[in-house]
Parts: sequence; C-alpha cells; structure tokens
Amino acid sequence: MAEEEYGSFVDWNQMGDLANSSGPTKVDCKDLKEFKQMARQGYWAKNHKLRAQVYQQLIKAIPCRTVTPDAEVYRDIMGNAGTKKPSSHIPLPDFVDGSPVPRYCLKAEAVASAHQIINCVAGQFPDISHCPSLPAVTSLLLHLSKDEAQCFEHISRILACNEPGKRLLDQTFLAYESSCMTFGDLAIKYCAAAHKLIVATAQDVLEVYSDWQRWVLGDLPFSHVVRVLDVYLVEGYKVLYRVAIALLKFYRKNKVQGGQASQQQQDSDKVRADIQAFVKGIASTVTPDKLLEKAFSIRLFSRKEITLLQLTNEKSLQQKGITVKQKRRNVQLALNPDTFSSEIVSAKEMRDIWSWIPERFALCQPQLLFTTANHGCSLNRFYSHCEGYEPTLLLIRTTDGDVCGAFLSTDWEERKRGGSKLSFFGTGECFVFRLKPEMERYEWVVIRHPELASSIKTQAQEDTASSEGQDAENNSLQQPEKPAGDLSPFLSARHFNLNSKNTSMFMAGNFDSIIIGGGEGNALYIDSELNHGRSGRCTTFDNPPLCAETFQVSLLETWGFQDTMAS
Repeated sequence: MAEEEYGSFVDWNQMGDLANSSGPTKVDCKDLKEFKQMARQGYWAKNHKLRAQVYQQLIKAIPCRTVTPDAEVYRDIMGNAGTKKPSSHIPLPDFVDGSPVPRYCLKAEAVASAHQIINCVAGQFPDISHCPSLPAVTSLLLHLSKDEAQCFEHISRILACNEPGKRLLDQTFLAYESSCMTFGDLAIKYCAAAHKLIVATAQDVLEVYSDWQRWVLGDLPFSHVVRVLDVYLVEGYKVLYRVAIALLKFYRKNKVQGGQASQQQQDSDKVRADIQAFVKGIASTVTPDKLLEKAFSIRLFSRKEITLLQLTNEKSLQQKGITVKQKRRNVQLALNPDTFSSEIVSAKEMRDIWSWIPERFALCQPQLLFTTANHGCSLNRFYSHCEGYEPTLLLIRTTDGDVCGAFLSTDWEERKRGGSKLSFFGTGECFVFRLKPEMERYEWVVIRHPELASSIKTQAQEDTASSEGQDAENNSLQQPEKPAGDLSPFLSARHFNLNSKNTSMFMAGNFDSIIIGGGEGNALYIDSELNHGRSGRCTTFDNPPLCAETFQVSLLETWGFQDTMAS
C-alpha cells in the first residue's frame, strides 16, 4: 500500500514519531492467537503504514450480514466525493447522543468527512438507535483509509458483524445502557478501591459510569486510543471493559497521590468532568504500553461470563420498560433519608451497601420484609416473609453492637429442593460484609482468585452440606432455570469447574438454622430462634469472623428490592 493510499486525512505535523514509520514493514500471520499477541505487544505500533494494512486485513475478515454496504454503495449515494467539499455543519444523527467527532490528529476538513460518512451510515443502517462511540471509531478509521468510501465500508463491516458471541459496537440504547450497568458490576468486583472513591465523591455512581465508553473512545489521546484499537479489532468488545477499568484504577491512583482521595461528595457532573480531564491528559503520566499492561493484568472472567451478565442486565432493563433513552432515575433518590427507616443501619450505611449490589438492582429501593422487632424470633416466620423475594439483604446487630450481614442472590424457597437435607444454593453474586466496628465486604473467593475455577459447559453441580456430595443437573447457559431477572446466570457455580466444592457454598437453610458461606466453617450461622449465632472463616468467601465468633442476636432484619420503575 502506497503512503498516499491511506494518509490523506491525517495532519502529519501532529503525529509525532508516528509520522516517521519504523519497525517491521509487513505482517505475515494468519493465526488469530499470534495476531492477538502481536497486537498486545505493539508489533505495528510504530509503523502507521503497516497498521493501515493490518486493519484492512482484520476488518475484511469480519463475518458480516449477507447484504453489507460497501465502498461502491457510498460512491453511488454521495457521487464523486473528490469534487465535493464536505461540510462539518451537517449535524450528526441523533443516535450519537451528542458525541462529537474527535480530531485525533486529523486535518480540520477530515472532521467534515466524518460527518458525511456517519450520516450516510445512518441512511444505510436505519436500525441503529443509539451508538455514541461511532464518531470516535469513524475518526480513527479515517486515519487508515484512502478515501471516505473505504472508511464507510470499514465502518459498515464493523456494524454488520454477525459472528456469534462477538460484539463490536453498541447500536441500541438497551445494549448501551446494559453495558454501563455491566461496567458498574465489573468495577465493583475488579477495582474496589476506585469504586469506593467514586461512591464517596459522586452523588450518582451510575451517571459517572455511563461515560465509561467515552473514556476510551473519545477522551483518550490518539497515541493511546490507537493502541487500544489495535487490540480491539483482534479481540473485540471485552478490551474496552479492560481499558476502562484500568483508567479507573489510574484515576484513583492519581487522586491518592495528589491527596484528593477523601473529597466530600459533590455533583456527579463534576466527578465526570474530573475523570474526563484526567483521561484526556493521561499521556503525562501513563504511556500507551503501560495502560495496556494494566488492562491485561486485570483477571476478568471469560467473555462468556461477561456476555451472560450483559444479557441479564438487558433483561432487567426490558422488564423495567427501559429500552429507549430516557432520563435516568438517580439511584440515591431511592434511599431517601426522610422515608428510609432501619433499626440496624443508617441511610448512609445502607447507601454504602447499595453501592456493592449488582447494577441491575440499583434502580430498586429497599423494602423491609422481616424484622425480629415486629415479627418475633421465629425461623418459620422468617421464611414465610422472605420466600418469593430475590435477591435479599440480611442485616444483623449483635448484643455487642457489631453489625454484619449478607447479600443473598437467591430466593430462600430454593432450600426446599434439598428436601430434609441442608442444601447449599445461590450464586457467586452473594457476598458477606461487616459495618461495625469497621466496614468491609467479602465476595466470592473465585472472583479474587479465578485460578480456583474455569468456565465450562458441562453438567451443573449442587453442594449439600450433610453429605458434601454433588448431584448433577442440566446447565444450559442459554436457558437458566429461572428467568434472568430472578436468578442471574452470571457467577452461577454450575458454569465453573471448581477445584473444591467448598468454594461454592453460598447459602443454606432448613427447619433449625440458616447458614451463609461454607467450607471449613460458616461466615454466618443463625439458630432456629434467631437468637444465637456463630461467625467464622469460610472457604466460599475467604472471610475472617464478621463479629464475635459466638454471638447473640440483638436484632435481625431482611430487606427486599422493590422495583421503583414498576409503577
């Protein structure tokens, strides 16, 4: 490929070292694994000409719908673009949601070309209703295209990708919004310290996380985002999650080093602007290689598990009727201190707990289901008030003043499937915590140590406490036993080849006790009178005792999640 065939839109004076290509001049590789390794290592990072050749090869190999618009379609629609000067005054389609076209070292007139391409895409893809990342991707691909028509074809192939399980760009509000919820779930699990900072400083955490794609495709400087694109075109959507989580980690580190990590809570828009400013200026502290190194050092679950979570979040939004863009309800308003009342935790403490729960429940408000203060100390009454609700939140205050509890993913009615045996059930979204004397959460040990399990598509396994045996059951990934809005397939133990059955003992109950966490002990054990309990280290959550190892219950509450969008 001659240089004039790909760089006509580029302002080479802004390109720095990339203006002078160096390093390898060709890629002789057809193996995907080898391509992945080369992309991550930056094999073509210093040779923009070689990058253009690789991108054409990668994009041409994307499996697409039978009828996918190509360069000729663009030329037929637009005529001879060489004799027409495009105008940046042409407004972008509504589906970009106000996202501008980033310059990314392009000539000023190239922005107008991007406007023209995106508007042509809008005409050829009428099913696109929400795609805020499209302007950034268009701008990046203009770098590596010989003309507008070729760039249009590249964009069209990315949008028309129909490879099963492969996701490249969100094209509906439902997909985009569920990706924001999924990012929130991943942030809670994989960068807890940074998430804690966002919770402490922003009034609405979900609003902050709604920018996650823009951090990567829009705010990152060209030197960094083009390296992300190198890997993204090989590995797909999961790369965006990794890079965004890495950015959140670096943002938190920057705040700590600057002594700003303990700011008072402020308007969410200020936090969003602060993160945006940090990402735009990241080149002064973090190199592209360092960013990718951090991104790929995060031990995320497989693409399959993330896809399951994304689908679960989509179903949750559909059940709430959220399929098109609308003003989002602030999650913090659900915890109104004027109406919230608990004898164990304050509204602020409940808000902190809310920041740990899966995002699809973040639009819900707490609903008191059971309290020993009103319903008495009876395990049977506990079950009768809690059955039919999932998830639930268990809160305990001991006579010593300690406060602890658990987020429980599954309906207590599931205990009946074990008959008279004390059978464990639940998913890896369960976690235990303590609030007093100090606040700490302990999630499923497999989240912190993925080496304890690997994703599989074999038969399901169910732990039983009495025999510690396991019974097989069908586990189709596409058809969980309950609707995804009721029982999340994400982190279900049946999808993992666990090295030890002790790592999946989430919750259990029978006529004489309830147990949270198992394996070498229980995180929480409560007797049938809801009066006495024990707490110790357990394998499932790898937690220390949440309070005194033997304690007396002063008060026990169970909370459900009331859908605020249902009315």
